[in-house]
Amino acid sequence: MTLVGRTAAIRTLGEALTDCAAGRCGIVLIEGPTGCGKSSLVHAVVEQAVTAGAVVLCAVGVPTERGTPFGVLRQLVNSDRLIAMPGITVTDTAPPRIEEMQSFCAELREMSEDAPVVLCVDDIQYTDDESLAFLQYLAHHARSARILLVAAGTPHHEAGNPAFATELMRQPAFRRIRLGLLQAEEVGALARSAGRDGHAPFLAEASGGNPLLLRALLDERSDTRDADARLEPGGPFAQAVRACLHRAGPTTAAVAQAVALLDSTASPDHVAELLGSTPAAVRQGLAALEAAGITAGGRLRHLVLRDAVLGGLSADRLLELHRHAAFLLQRRGYPATEAAEHLLAAAACGNAHWTASAAETEVLGDAAEACLATDDGRRALELLELAHQVCADEQQRNVIAIRLAQITWRFDPAAAERRLTGLLAVLRAGSFDGERVQPLTPLLLLQGQLTEASELLRHRDGGADDEAAAPLDTASPLDTVLDTSAGAANRLLLSATLTDATLTPIVQALQSLILSDHPKRAVPWSRELLEEAGRCGAPGWGSVFATLHAQALLRLGDLAGACSYATRALETVPERSGGTFRYAATAVLIQAHSAMGNYTESSRQCDRPLPRGLLDSLHGLAFLRARGLHHLTGNQPQAALADFMAIGRIMQSRGIDRPAFLPWRSDAAQALLRLGKPQQAERLVLQQLAMPDARRAWVRGQSLHQRALTVGSSRQRVSLLEQAVDELQRSGDRLATARAMADLGRTTPAAGNTPLKGTGTRRAAWSLAKECGAAALCKEILPDAPFREPGGELASQPGDERAESRLSRSEQRVATLAAQGLTNREISAKLYLTVSTVEQHLTKVYRKLQINGRGDLPMDLALAGARGGSMT
Repeated sequence: MTLVGRTAAIRTLGEALTDCAAGRCGIVLIEGPTGCGKSSLVHAVVEQAVTAGAVVLCAVGVPTERGTPFGVLRQLVNSDRLIAMPGITVTDTAPPRIEEMQSFCAELREMSEDAPVVLCVDDIQYTDDESLAFLQYLAHHARSARILLVAAGTPHHEAGNPAFATELMRQPAFRRIRLGLLQAEEVGALARSAGRDGHAPFLAEASGGNPLLLRALLDERSDTRDADARLEPGGPFAQAVRACLHRAGPTTAAVAQAVALLDSTASPDHVAELLGSTPAAVRQGLAALEAAGITAGGRLRHLVLRDAVLGGLSADRLLELHRHAAFLLQRRGYPATEAAEHLLAAAACGNAHWTASAAETEVLGDAAEACLATDDGRRALELLELAHQVCADEQQRNVIAIRLAQITWRFDPAAAERRLTGLLAVLRAGSFDGERVQPLTPLLLLQGQLTEASELLRHRDGGADDEAAAPLDTASPLDTVLDTSAGAANRLLLSATLTDATLTPIVQALQSLILSDHPKRAVPWSRELLEEAGRCGAPGWGSVFATLHAQALLRLGDLAGACSYATRALETVPERSGGTFRYAATAVLIQAHSAMGNYTESSRQCDRPLPRGLLDSLHGLAFLRARGLHHLTGNQPQAALADFMAIGRIMQSRGIDRPAFLPWRSDAAQALLRLGKPQQAERLVLQQLAMPDARRAWVRGQSLHQRALTVGSSRQRVSLLEQAVDELQRSGDRLATARAMADLGRTTPAAGNTPLKGTGTRRAAWSLAKECGAAALCKEILPDAPFREPGGELASQPGDERAESRLSRSEQRVATLAAQGLTNREISAKLYLTVSTVEQHLTKVYRKLQINGRGDLPMDLALAGARGGSMT
């Protein structure tokens, strides 16, 4: 009803009262949707009639009394004791007799001779049929009496009697008042009068122009204005909506609830199927809702209505409807994600006894996979958590649990590990069958749990009960990683797309590159995959690839970079999560901080408590090695030896003794040499050199380095160290190369070479260690030399102002070899120059660099030679 419409309605009622007083019978039918002011008009006409001296008889239809014979008639009669009730009883079930209706009409006509008689019936749609028959008779036979019948009702109501309204319309004195919704400008005027001018657009949209709903919104908190508004549950607006639906009837209320529940998928057919109703009844309910401003185009007008409408349902009924809606959408071919939303909503109803059907479990699984396809992993986890919770089939629940573990890796590797622990317990209890357990294997490998992975393989092969079946008889997964060629690993990385299923193969391919003699190839791949994990919104994956990137940088001697990415890996996932995977990044931090001279930080990382089962994983063994190397740096060889030997015992007992992964023998040899036990050290190194992995440059270089330190002959030691340097340079490990070069520089003079050559080698080792950021090694090589972090400022020294840029190309080549300790004659032979030409170049170099001789040549020149691999 518009504001103008209300004025016109009151005027129409006034005219009807005037005609009645003048002796003309009148009939007024007030129609309008629920909440639009019909009752207020009825009250207005009652007040006017009483003021005019009329006799007023009032009644209100009640839904619960719709089937009570003569209920409304009894209200009318009882509102004025001057009228006698016709000769009927409450128990009468036969249609009213004509004599009774004649008597009732005669009584009213007689009363109207003294004063006008006004009969007002509100909610006429709930009036019983017997009372309607009396009112209809009165309308036909009171045309010349001063009698006015005012009836107010809701069109489209399921309880209404269309024939009654049709009969009224046939009478000559009939007037109809149709009430509608407020227009936007009228809502704005009411908002301004209530001091809510800025909220007018929201008020108009949410109320639909329904006066009752608008008043309720104005009673809500004053900051409710936008499309995302959430009103107080059970507040004025929610109460008004439910009152509207209650008065509209149960079918219309049910239609509103179905429309709210189906939301964007609502349609008349869907609503009818959901409610088990007829299309005609649904169309009538939708028409009533549209007229009341609750819906528009078959959908709720505003989000705030949804909570209010559904709030009137019990938890059990809401759960039932959501499950039915999910089935409906699945059957009609809607995306699984839309059907699954209803199952998630059903779970939120709080019914702990809900058990899903096989079809519902399938919907949840399909929806989870669809979410993963759009990188919405957290939603996928939520869907699978529900599927696991409500699935009745134990085997299917186990399969879902494995998928949950896979997806959990995206966000929290430690949480994934805890899931795996539970699954392994189920496996050992014999609750898994056949091939369903196989997806566990890559997850265990990702955790570095080789023992459990081997156990799973035995289970697959039917040997779960055979304790003698050990992984020693077959190649371990670690062998697969180490023995995959760099080319094969690169091809896999080129072809694979990062998913839950490909995560483990991709990680293994990266590990193959890192542990190969080409670790530099892993750096761009690990960086790219780290960025891809970020695009996928998968911090767990990001932690994995940040750790691998840190391991690659550590292998190359980039200590600062390794520290940075290892820290990033640990910060990506919460520390409280725990788990063994964090210790892979922790191992990198320990090694990097120790080499950089940050002993306090490396000690803090070493002091972390070791969780149960850590040493059963490859990550735990890497941590143990890092701790042992830290003990060596801190001059605790006995503690270091204990860690290295523990690694050896574990690796040997599990058939994974591969120096390419952890060269524990050469590590232990270092500790034994510090303890004055060269024979034992030599025995371990010789064992390592005899192993197949010694063909790898990195393993051979590490082994030859320690082997050289166990021999007594200086010449043999120099020869072994030169081989070690060559191998380690070839492997890409700059820090290990610098260590071997430092020992070579110390040994060279004792082998009969010039002291200058040994000094040059040490200077080259110092420069290479400085480039790595290895402050501890730099201090060990040249205690008095200035040190700066890579990229920082170096303390002033002769020739430090980009010395190479001031030298000609020939001068730089000669100076570089001289800085390495070569004599003029050796330089002459190497560069095919005369000795005199070499001397002339060096004289120019000393003058340009303002230095006194070879001993003052910048260390960066020696470093340039070390990068080129020229040690002779």
